[in-house]
Amino acid sequence: MITSKSLRNAWLKFYEDRGHLNIGAVSLIGDGSTGVMFNVAGMQPLMPYLLGKKHPSGKTRLCNVQGCVRTVDIESVGDPTHFTFFEMMGNWSLGDYFKTEKTKWSYELLTEVFGLDGNEICSTVFEGNESAPRDDETAELLKKVGIKPNHIFYLPKSDNWWELEGTTDTPCGPDNEWFYPRHDKPCGPNCGPDCGCGRYVEIGNDVYMQYKKTATGYEPLANKNVDTGFGLDRLLAFLNGVTDGYKTDLFLPVIEFLQQKSGKNYDEDEDARKAMRIIADHIRTSTMLIGDVNGIVPSNVGAGYILRRLLRRAIRYARKLGVDTSCLTDVSRIFIEKIYDEAYPLLVEKEEYIVGEIAKETAKFEATLANGLKEFNKCVDGIKRKNEFMSQKDPTYKPETTISGKQAFRLYDTFGFPLELTAEMAKEVGYAVDEEGFAAAFKEHQEISKQQGSFKGGLAEQNETTAKLHSATHLLNAALKSVFNDPNINQKGSNITVERLRFDFNFPRKMTEDELKAVEKWVNDAIAADAPITMEEMSVEEAKAQGAVGVFSDKYGEKVKVYTMGKFSKEICGGPHASSTGELHHFKIVKEEASSAGVRRIKAILD
Repeated sequence: MITSKSLRNAWLKFYEDRGHLNIGAVSLIGDGSTGVMFNVAGMQPLMPYLLGKKHPSGKTRLCNVQGCVRTVDIESVGDPTHFTFFEMMGNWSLGDYFKTEKTKWSYELLTEVFGLDGNEICSTVFEGNESAPRDDETAELLKKVGIKPNHIFYLPKSDNWWELEGTTDTPCGPDNEWFYPRHDKPCGPNCGPDCGCGRYVEIGNDVYMQYKKTATGYEPLANKNVDTGFGLDRLLAFLNGVTDGYKTDLFLPVIEFLQQKSGKNYDEDEDARKAMRIIADHIRTSTMLIGDVNGIVPSNVGAGYILRRLLRRAIRYARKLGVDTSCLTDVSRIFIEKIYDEAYPLLVEKEEYIVGEIAKETAKFEATLANGLKEFNKCVDGIKRKNEFMSQKDPTYKPETTISGKQAFRLYDTFGFPLELTAEMAKEVGYAVDEEGFAAAFKEHQEISKQQGSFKGGLAEQNETTAKLHSATHLLNAALKSVFNDPNINQKGSNITVERLRFDFNFPRKMTEDELKAVEKWVNDAIAADAPITMEEMSVEEAKAQGAVGVFSDKYGEKVKVYTMGKFSKEICGGPHASSTGELHHFKIVKEEASSAGVRRIKAILD
């Protein structure tokens, strides 16, 4: 078996031996400059340099193996070939070498390093159109290195041309794609890489940026670039002679673990196989996103929402597979310790943090999943009963097959089911979801919230806002004790409005900028943990024994309320509070000043 580690190393060594600098991988999380949430292609982070900017290294020959995340086909995950995380092996020439060298090297790599038969390799090139000529130059070079003339296929712009849509004055050009047949049985006289019969496997492609796109057509570029992309996951499966991408060493240890835990056979049980693939893929991607240099955590917005969706989908399929969802952290550890330890050492450094975040999200969703599934089944059963009743009354009645938008919104609002999850579950039982109705219910909910917030001078808003600020005050108190490592720092006064919190505490001097940032970070880390906020009534002595913070005096009655915020805070308080730290969103200190002698004052907001 060719391992993923040996494939990665072979790619990098091949191009390093030919003068390329290994620039390493960048964050999976998009930086906003490309308009996408995640890096979705190996060349994406290099776009500025392909467009003409000088690379910081000063080098014109580059290579790397870049992780990518694509979730547009998330519903397709579960088949043999779709993944939400994958790696692209790339190399680039920034105005350096061009078609002659690249064609020769790609052929050498495929035949001499990967051992493919040069007599079987096929290639596709641009057939030309009214705007740009046929790429005969590449075709001749392919013949020169050893590709048979009848293995070279001319395809249209939609197949063998690269450019940025909707732009002008940007580089573009034809590409040369490499294919290899799985078997020697053509589907017909015109069987080729473009026929879709599945005989040919795309191995990778070389893009030749030799033109500049203008408002009226294409002009030759003075400095020509090469952009190469070979998918590691796909090539690894092909080189090992398997059509199932989950049967390479990137997944096998996880599949074997899930078989052991479930007692089900991957090869013999179709439903179990799909579940194992989804769990393996989604936990791999989640591990990568949480452990990234710009790591994220599950949330209800942006990239964090995608991560939450992945984890919750994995949790549901773990239940379908019949395994304890706590084993999802074990799956993550397998990826970290056995599969990606060399290629992504940061995962090893962040291992406990990563599995901790997965465990928290699992526990949070598990708490409502069972009830949510009951609610979903009630929706479906209700539709079935209505259909049965109406069909008996009216033989021409057309049965309903759609879960209403309001029902879907209740599953989202009450049980934390993303709309996509409800839609997927509905599809499994032959139903659809009224997504427009869901959007309308969501909007109605927002409008009601706004109206309640303005009712009687904003009393409701003071209550869905001040509760959150009240919880933030507890975290601020705990953060000050932690940052200064001083349990004797205590609250000396507090005032909360709908706009901000004000907190006075004993401290002898002005806080430094670094200290303020450390306190902010401590609170925001606690918010990111999305820890539950719980309340218990107990005696003062019990509160003291549990380490609850409070100014213990005669003002307390026989029983007190103790609010606990995960591992972050335990404090005596009358309330009210948010239900979890995650509801606070983001904490920001706006001012630190003197209140009185030996007492400082912090004003902060939630944004």
